[in-house]
Amino acid sequence: MAVKIRLRRMGAKKTPFYRIVVADSRFPRDGRFIEEIGYYNPLEEPSVVKVDPEKVKKWLANGAQPTDTVKELFKKHGVL
Repeated sequence: MAVKIRLRRMGAKKTPFYRIVVADSRFPRDGRFIEEIGYYNPLEEPSVVKVDPEKVKKWLANGAQPTDTVKELFKKHGVL
């Protein structure tokens, strides 16, 4: 099972916000997930990222791979 840390799109049309979730890579973007570890709101100024760093470190230690976008968010906000 390939596990990814990725964004799950939520919100109404033209007003998206994203939940940062741990999911099996075979499931669809907004489908089933294993655990929610944070959220990202790009519409606020400055954009809001709220993440549980302990959960992120646990999943990275267990072999979960963050997507490119999530990796950049983590670097930008000091989680990695």
